[in-house]
Amino acid sequence: MKPKLFTVLKNYSKEQFIKDFIAGLIVAIVALPLSIALAIASGVSPECGLYTAVFAGFFISFLGGSNVQIGGPTAAFVIIVYNIQAKYGMSGLTLAAIMAGIILIIMGFLKIGNLIKFIPATITTGFTAGIAVSIFAQQLKDFFGLKLERSPEDFIDRIQLYVKDFGTMNTNALIIGCIALLILILWPKVTNVIPGSLVAVIVTTILVKVTKLDVATIGSLYTVSGGIPKPQLPAGVDFKTIKELISPAVTIAILAGIESLLSCVVSDGMIGTKHDSNMELIGQGVGNIASALFGGIPATGAIARTATNIKSGGRTPVAGIVHSFTLLLILIFLMPLAELIPMATLAAILMVVAYNMSDWRTFKSMLDAPKSDIIVLFVTFLLTVVFDLVVAIEVGMVITAFLFINRMANETDIKYVHYNKKADDSDEIENDPDAISLRIIPKRVSVFEINGPMFFGAADKFTNILYEVSPDTKVIILRMRSVPSADETAFKTLKKIHEQCAATNMVLILSHVNSQPMKMLKKHNYDTVIGFENICPHIDDALDRARAVLN
Repeated sequence: MKPKLFTVLKNYSKEQFIKDFIAGLIVAIVALPLSIALAIASGVSPECGLYTAVFAGFFISFLGGSNVQIGGPTAAFVIIVYNIQAKYGMSGLTLAAIMAGIILIIMGFLKIGNLIKFIPATITTGFTAGIAVSIFAQQLKDFFGLKLERSPEDFIDRIQLYVKDFGTMNTNALIIGCIALLILILWPKVTNVIPGSLVAVIVTTILVKVTKLDVATIGSLYTVSGGIPKPQLPAGVDFKTIKELISPAVTIAILAGIESLLSCVVSDGMIGTKHDSNMELIGQGVGNIASALFGGIPATGAIARTATNIKSGGRTPVAGIVHSFTLLLILIFLMPLAELIPMATLAAILMVVAYNMSDWRTFKSMLDAPKSDIIVLFVTFLLTVVFDLVVAIEVGMVITAFLFINRMANETDIKYVHYNKKADDSDEIENDPDAISLRIIPKRVSVFEINGPMFFGAADKFTNILYEVSPDTKVIILRMRSVPSADETAFKTLKKIHEQCAATNMVLILSHVNSQPMKMLKKHNYDTVIGFENICPHIDDALDRARAVLN
């Protein structure tokens, strides 16, 4: 594994550097208001968003596995960061982010980056839409300028407080929020060169400053500090806190992995490159650790900013590094100006982010999926909104696993054929020269044809085999040509069948055992117990063996 930066620099040209430099500047302008807004929405100070974009963004580009990935704070983390910070404080959030970074690095070195794809689309779509709804609801307070009597504890409590305290609405804040929202919606129709979020911030900030409207600004709620922060380890760390933060840290790591690798896939499709998923996870891990040490919040690959980078001409990690250094200069020299930004404007920006993030068209299209998938989609969505992302992912994965087991168990079928019963499936005879229907089965011989994996989910189907044979049966043949795999539970069931056959003077013969089930038999030395002569490569050999036993 090697970071993409070290690969692309071998043939790096001056022309490409100019393109990357310009792309980095443009992406930094896009990231500036978003980073501040996401930090505030996450319950931390505005500059923490820029710390994240600077330090995490740098290492994600420097050590990552993508040519064009732009790292930084994203909306996906807002709710989980908000909950961790509210419960454990900034020290706990720092610890969780460091733990998540370590998990990501381990995942990268173990080369399990491709395993992220096994998380179903129903779960990712469900929790993404849930996060979007939560973020949107969270912004209503500042958009309407509400003065809540206390901080809401969860989504339902937040909505109840909004309804109760709606009489405290600030009309000026609503006007500013609506102006910002209109700019965000209409500006892309004018040009995409200058981001609408920056235009909305500049216009509304000047408007509030000139007219002296009574509107809450960043400066009225937060003390904004510029400059480069000193790296600090989390204070008051103990084993109990580490234990409590394991689940949130794992969720941050999984979410960072999903978002970053999804962004890599999208960017690969746009420029025809191929990312290194495991190197990307390592870069994400180092980036999250660096962000946490310098006072930032969890980060991942930002799809929108990565796409902006590509459209602006960026083709190497140099653009991401330029983006980080540009934000660092803004952090040092221009951060005090952020105090003038109206909170209603940031709320409008995040409401648009939430709308785009929800991907409601994909959500709607999934309503045509099988009922089991729809159940997972809605359970994950509702749990994300009502409780939190950790619970949603855990429950969603458990439900998905059980539904998958049930589907696989239903796929496993056992067909029973004995000497006086022939299959009447003409298609089977025509398409399968080895069909059991074409064989003459001797009397007192029963053939069971197994189709599908032999595993714990279908174990009950195998235990009923002996109850189906006729009383005069002397030989049972298990035809396993369509059994790709078997697990430990299946082996124990097979062992039980063999023992029951031996107890009733019946002989068990196995036909066409594939490689994986055969390894399972050899692992337990059960090929010798059944007898090598009773493990046949073909159904014809198995029938010949049955005739020999009967004679």
